[in-house]
Order: sequence, then C-alpha cells, then structure tokens
Amino acid sequence: DSVYGIMYDVHYGWLMQYMHVDGVSLIFVLLYIHMARGMLYGSYRAPRELVWVIGYTIYLAFMAEAFFGYILPYSNLSYWAGTVITSLFKSIPFIGEWVTTLVRGGSGMSGDTLDRFMALHVTVVFLVIVGLIVFHILYLHKVGSNNPDGLEIKANKGPDGHPVDAIPFHPYYSVKDLFGFGVWLFIFAAIIFYAPTVHHIFLERTMSTPANPLKSLPDVTPPWYLSPFYAMLRAIPNKNGGIILMVVAVVFPFILPWLDRNPVISTRYRPITRIMLIIFFANFLMLAYLGEQPPLPKYFILERVGAVIYVAFFILLPFVSKFEPTRTPPARVRFRAH
Repeated sequence: DSVYGIMYDVHYGWLMQYMHVDGVSLIFVLLYIHMARGMLYGSYRAPRELVWVIGYTIYLAFMAEAFFGYILPYSNLSYWAGTVITSLFKSIPFIGEWVTTLVRGGSGMSGDTLDRFMALHVTVVFLVIVGLIVFHILYLHKVGSNNPDGLEIKANKGPDGHPVDAIPFHPYYSVKDLFGFGVWLFIFAAIIFYAPTVHHIFLERTMSTPANPLKSLPDVTPPWYLSPFYAMLRAIPNKNGGIILMVVAVVFPFILPWLDRNPVISTRYRPITRIMLIIFFANFLMLAYLGEQPPLPKYFILERVGAVIYVAFFILLPFVSKFEPTRTPPARVRFRAH
C-alpha cells in the first residue's frame, strides 16, 4: 500500500520510485563493468591488492543493500524471496535455527523482519558502503591508479621526484568522467521515462502483488544482479551442496590477487588469460540469464556447466598464469594525444 501511495498520491512519487528501482540496476551495471575492466587490466595485482579487496567488499555490500531494499515493498515475490534467502542460514551448523530466527525476528517473515531490514537498508549497510568507498579512494590515491598496459608509473620518476608519465586528474580525466556521467544520466532518464521496467527485467510483474504467506509462488527468482549466484545455488540438487558452491563462488574473487602469478599484469600481453577472461565473462552472463529462468531440467545442465566454468577459472589461473607465454609490455605508458 505504501508503494501505491508513493506512486499515485505523492506528487512525482512515480519518478522517485522509478529512480530508486532503476537506479539500483544501473549501479550494478557500472559495478560489473568496473570490475571486468579491473580484471582485464590486472588492477587487482600488487601493490593494489587491498584496493581490489575493498572494491569487491563494496560490491557485496551493494548486494546486501539491494536485497534488503528488494524485500521492503513486501510483495508476494519479495516475501517468498526473503523466505528462501533467509532459510539458507538454517544450514549453519548448530546455530542455524537461532540465526534464522534472529534475522527474521521470528519463525517467519513478518513486520519485525521489515523493521530489521529497513534499519539495515537505510542506515547500517549504507554507512558501511560510504566508509568503504572513502577507504577505497584513499588507498587508491596512496598506491596510484593502474593503466591498460599494467605498468607501474611510479617506477620511472623525473628529477623533481614525480613520475614522468603521470598526468593530472583534472582536466584530463575529470572531463572524461563528466562525459561518461552525462551518457549514464541520459540512459537513466530514457529508461525512467520510456521503459521503467525494461521488459520487466528491472521491475518484475509480480512485484505488484501483495505478500501472501498462504500462496507460494511456483518460481521464486532474485533480481537479475543476484541471479548468477542463485543459478549456482540451485545447480546442485543437495541444499547444503548448493550453499557451499555459492559461498565458494562469492569467496574466490577475494583471493584473485594471489592466484595470478604472472609477472606481466595486463592481459593485453597475456593472450591465454585474456581468452579465459572472455569465457569467464560470457559464462557469468549465461548464469545471470539462467538464474532468471524457471527451475526446469533443461536449465539444470547449463547451470552446472556454468558453475564448473566459473570455479575452473579460479582453480586453473595459478597454473596458467605461471606457465603461459606472454608478450613484452612497453617500457613506458603509451599515451594518445589529448
């Protein structure tokens, strides 16, 4: 009722609602692009390991923030999605039931659950994200940004002690960022005014149905930005096995900086790793698609294949990166004329 009140009774409430819903999806689009670029350029390598770890933690915090916000409308889909996700805590040995009751505020989803999730969504997780972003930027400023060639510009300094290949952030990059922000804002506005649901990818049809504990849904799927991990969760029929696989899939990127052992950082000069990354990205998109599909046998096989490819990338990377042939990177960063 509160969502309908905002949409139809508050002046420009519909605009605020669509900005909130569509903004989440577009933020995750930027996060995925940002992380993919970092993996291609080797931005997770030393001395930027902590930058990568903090950045990935920000991504997980955004996932938690989005999940809590997804439950708050208390539609039938969000109710059962919350029931499914919170029930995963029951798999924790010895204290699973206690943790589940603590998270829900009772034996099942209720108003107490919404109070908890509202506090987490509006205050706790939000402040955590802000703090992590500040720490992320400060540490990046300390170690310096990476570049497409993966070269350490601080290794080549001039008589004044400054890197000879470094250029000021303003105006060279601030102008580019303003242009990129303008393009993002144009796409954001076009989606809000002309296609706010994006063919029901950003906003599902069933989100308008009130929560009904007596009417379960035949198919409960998470938002698209969480669906790759959901696909891996249900790739294994055994509940505990699926949870273990999903946890492993979430943890692997944390240790990525220590899995890559090649002295060459950027994949521009590492053709095998570059091919592996392209396959990894394509596989991740496939898992995102499969996670949005109903639980049919024809999709289970693909989900298992996708899960194997995802895990195999991280397992094979230490061996491939150690022995793969590489091209010699340039001695200095190559600039295009500004």
